[in-house]
Amino acid sequence: MIPENASEYADAHVFLEKIYKGNQKPSNKKRRRDMAFNPNNYKAPSAKKLPVILLLDVSGSMDGEKIDELYDSVTTMVDTFVDEQVKETIIDVSIITFGEEVNLHTPYTSVVDLQKQGINKFKARGATPLGVALTMAKDMIDDKATTPSKIYRPAVVLVSDGMPNDSWKSPLDHFINDGRSAKCQRFAIAIGTDVDRKMLEQFTGDPSLVFMAEGAKDISGCFQKFTMSVSTRATSQNPNAIPKPASAKFDNNPAGDTDDDDEYI
Repeated sequence: MIPENASEYADAHVFLEKIYKGNQKPSNKKRRRDMAFNPNNYKAPSAKKLPVILLLDVSGSMDGEKIDELYDSVTTMVDTFVDEQVKETIIDVSIITFGEEVNLHTPYTSVVDLQKQGINKFKARGATPLGVALTMAKDMIDDKATTPSKIYRPAVVLVSDGMPNDSWKSPLDHFINDGRSAKCQRFAIAIGTDVDRKMLEQFTGDPSLVFMAEGAKDISGCFQKFTMSVSTRATSQNPNAIPKPASAKFDNNPAGDTDDDDEYI
């Protein structure tokens, strides 16, 4: 459309001039100024943490060979993590024991430091207060001051040789369905024939992630499977991604979370 008067023509001329200037490439001088060297622009990537939480049954029925094998297996797990850990990922281990008491046996500690300082021995006595242990673990995971956001999603393994004897169903349901704990990768190790396997399958959301130890001598082999799974994640291109369940009976992803973000929310 041709402007009908000088005023409209001037406005059109200014408009076209702006378009022309907007399409012009910046001068070499401006490009050089924008590309000026700044050493503060070069930062090495910081390592991110992958928490591993052990929920260990240390009730009286674990006394003897089983508690000794459990301790040796945990120690071997830490040694393996140290050997296979990559610079970009730091594996922190926390241990919660439940028996006569429910204790934060080991707060989050890097596997390198844990290997140097050693792990305190486990003492088997008392009953199996699983519900309290799950509540402690959930509170620890949900607390962002203790389990920060800018980490990889935690891996949790529940180890037991018997039946829980407290009110555990509601704490289990909250752990696997509510809050940040619902996004954890979950495993279980069942020791002996008296264990509540159905409960462990519900915890993991996938029967194939419940490793069976018929006796004390089989505990180390089960821990090797768990250790291998975590090591594979830690050394992968995206340690936050969790393999899909092979044969899930229960929902291991109740929130429908399919993301593999770099950040644990």
